[in-house]
Amino acid sequence: MPLYMDIHKNVDGATPDAVAAAHAKDLETQEQYGVKYLRYWLDESTNTLFCLVEAPNKQAAERVHREAHGLVADEIHEVTEG
Repeated sequence: MPLYMDIHKNVDGATPDAVAAAHAKDLETQEQYGVKYLRYWLDESTNTLFCLVEAPNKQAAERVHREAHGLVADEIHEVTEG
């Protein structure tokens, strides 16, 4: 399955607790779209979030975020683990 890194820039209220709560909502929603959110990172200095996700396509990964909490990524890049 393809692997994607999504990037959320300048997210208001991006605290470790808020990001953990949003990630938990992704995990509750992901199965119905065949998606698996694996990890996330927060750069608190820029309020930027990074999410690593296995998904059949970019649109499925985006749907999970939109439905789970409404925080859609600014960018989604297909990546290869190395």
